[in-house]
Amino acid sequence: MTSQLIFALFAQVLLTLIVMVIMGRRRFAAARKKQIQMRQFATMDLGNAPEQVQVAGRNFINQFEIPVLFYVAVLCALATNLSGYTFVALAWLFVVTRVIHSVIHLGTNHLRSRYFTFLAGCLVVLAMWLTLVWQLI
Repeated sequence: MTSQLIFALFAQVLLTLIVMVIMGRRRFAAARKKQIQMRQFATMDLGNAPEQVQVAGRNFINQFEIPVLFYVAVLCALATNLSGYTFVALAWLFVVTRVIHSVIHLGTNHLRSRYFTFLAGCLVVLAMWLTLVWQLI
């Protein structure tokens, strides 16, 4: 179980790094096209950047919000040796919801689909925490 949880952590980290590369490519492409000025990077004031640049930046920030609760839950499970099949399945399900959320956000950005995928990920993290607490009781 331990290795499966670490692989899930790695998958989430890898997603974050992939989103970072996409964000960087979009930002520099916009700068090359003169859609934003390089000096804007000094203060990261990219409010007038093209939508796809702003969306990529927002998605990158998203990778440090709800996923933090995932990271902590997995680390707690590893530290307390409370990772069973259910917890591992929930961990992988969370990663899948985050991948789908990013694909939607960086692609079509269909709000309804993105919202329900985000909500599903939040519910999975809640289930992970409830599973941990239940096992401790």
